[in-house]
Amino acid sequence: MGVTRWGLVGMVFAFLVATRVHSKTDPPDVSALSVLYSSLNSPSKLDGWETNGGDPCGDVWDGIDCSGSSVTKIDLSGRKLSGSLGYQMSNLAHVTYLDVSNNNLKGDIPYQLPPNVKYLDLSGNDFTGVVPYSISQMTDLEYLNLADNKLNGQLNDMFGRLSKLTEMDLSHNSLSGGLPQSLGLLLSLTTLSLQNNKLTGSINILANLSSLNELNVEINKFTGWIPNELKGIDKLQTGGNSWSSGPAPPPPPGARPLASSHKATEAGSALMTGVIIAASIFGLLVVIAILLIIFVRRSSPPTSIYLDDEEGVSDHRQFTPLSSQELSPERAGMVKDFKGDAFKPTFLDVKKTDSSNSFDVKPLQSPSSARLMHSPSDRISSFNDNEFEARLRRSVSIRPTFYSFAELQTATGGFATGRLLGEGTIGCVYRAKYPDGKVLAVKKLDTSSFQDSNVQDFNDLVANISKFSHPGIARLVGHCCESGHQMLIYEYFRNGSLYDFLHQSDGFSNPLTWNTRVRIALGTARGIEYLHEVCTPSTVHKNIKSANILLDAELNPRLTDCGLAKFYERTSQNLGAGYNAPECTKPSAFTMKSDVYSFGVVMLELLTGRMPFDSSKPRPEQCLVKWAAPQLHDIDALSKMVDPALRGLYPPKSISRFADIIALCVQAEPEFRPAMSEVVHSLVRVVQGGSRRMDDYDY
Repeated sequence: MGVTRWGLVGMVFAFLVATRVHSKTDPPDVSALSVLYSSLNSPSKLDGWETNGGDPCGDVWDGIDCSGSSVTKIDLSGRKLSGSLGYQMSNLAHVTYLDVSNNNLKGDIPYQLPPNVKYLDLSGNDFTGVVPYSISQMTDLEYLNLADNKLNGQLNDMFGRLSKLTEMDLSHNSLSGGLPQSLGLLLSLTTLSLQNNKLTGSINILANLSSLNELNVEINKFTGWIPNELKGIDKLQTGGNSWSSGPAPPPPPGARPLASSHKATEAGSALMTGVIIAASIFGLLVVIAILLIIFVRRSSPPTSIYLDDEEGVSDHRQFTPLSSQELSPERAGMVKDFKGDAFKPTFLDVKKTDSSNSFDVKPLQSPSSARLMHSPSDRISSFNDNEFEARLRRSVSIRPTFYSFAELQTATGGFATGRLLGEGTIGCVYRAKYPDGKVLAVKKLDTSSFQDSNVQDFNDLVANISKFSHPGIARLVGHCCESGHQMLIYEYFRNGSLYDFLHQSDGFSNPLTWNTRVRIALGTARGIEYLHEVCTPSTVHKNIKSANILLDAELNPRLTDCGLAKFYERTSQNLGAGYNAPECTKPSAFTMKSDVYSFGVVMLELLTGRMPFDSSKPRPEQCLVKWAAPQLHDIDALSKMVDPALRGLYPPKSISRFADIIALCVQAEPEFRPAMSEVVHSLVRVVQGGSRRMDDYDY
């Protein structure tokens, strides 16, 4: 009988344990809600919620609805909650409804929001900062309400992909600046509330929104005229602005007419018809002129008359900080986002050529991929090593195009100062723009530093660089060796370099999120791993720094200046203050381990937001490595080192793991620094930690 009793107790215990272990809710959802609960100061009024674990879908969590094992709805409106929304909201991939309105939430709206939300209401709180750019990626969004907060700054051009948005309320904030052009693309919008802000300029862009039936722009600083197209709206409120009096002037010839209104007057219609006819005649004359120019100058290089100069564009461009699911799958090895979505490696679509100047890349399996494939505990679903190797075997270099000096001189406006993108150790980089819109980056080598270099040396250099075929490395598309000039032509990335993002942009308005920083580090590490451990012979970069890490439109990193090491050996210039390993007292002393050190400095930049050497800091803090390295294992000190632009929106465990990798990379003795494949392996584990509990990982 005793055995039966104890057997029954054991069965009950086993059942309870099994029930707890096999909880109904997806682990990423549990983790995100636990972080949210802690960020809300663990309010007792939320029945069922837990700060660590729990089962929101299996149990009853106040304000949470599920479908199967996924959380789909969060409704915490009017609960008198305080605190913030935390940093893991992007893990809630199936949430389509999020309402935390009418509470006492403070701080910035996190950039990491549920990516597939349709209904988003954060109104009636004390949120500060800017409208997060990650909203631009919420393509299913139908309702957006950020009213009655303390939001400020300008509206970014973030609305181009929100084709389903029908209602938007940004009223009663402190938003300033003009309306972004992408507002005119919200063709499904029926209700727009912008009242009680500090918005300026005209509202002409809204005239294209033919679906609007309710518009409130009261109490702003708008100027100009109210377009006729808006005067037929059923509910239109425009008071409290500085509108111009009298009739609005006609649009200039050739301007695209605004969308027509139901109540446009006959006079307005006649005027529009006249404008269209005039524009048509003008357009016909322009076409004839262009055809004549093409006929006469068919064989001539493009002239500067066609160039759309961008010299007046502000250096403080509108960047694109991404949340964890906004990265494209175009780079190999960017294995998994923080909510566990798998990405398959993708390589450049290159064409095989029979030219003797085209070289096959020797196929080798990625060392870190091989190790992961054979280690079940570390395996990542999106690593398809067979595909990785097969695609690499098919990869061949692209034969770079020859560009004449005259053509490049025209495309760069005579290598004008306004076209200068940057100055490096061995030359300057210029932006080249063509009439068809094509833009390239031209690296004009300083041949005065290489007196013994000849044409054959340059051709060999071009041939060697052409061998590199990896998603993390900037692609060489052309070259020029003419009239004593030697130039390398690369893809152009409008987002600039990582250095620009971290040190020259308005980081507090548009910071790189922590998830994105980790991915930039991982993508760059994979590019260096490719140079060190895949290419034959191995290639040492010798000039790894944030200014040589370019960012494409989706903030995927592209390492540039690969294959130029021999030029650095011929110059005595400093290769980058703060990046050089201690043993590199001269350029010829650089090795793969010194590349690892330089990459560790880049990771420090990502962690702290500081420059590698900053003379404006107090003397003990001027050299980033000397200041930061002793503190990388001190949890309290580490939290104070993190880039303030992140506003605390990061997982502390992920920061700690990231710092551990840095500490290994920047060791003074080169023999103790890890190989790049080990660095990649460790960064992959950091990425994994975003979709699981990171306490289980060690290095």
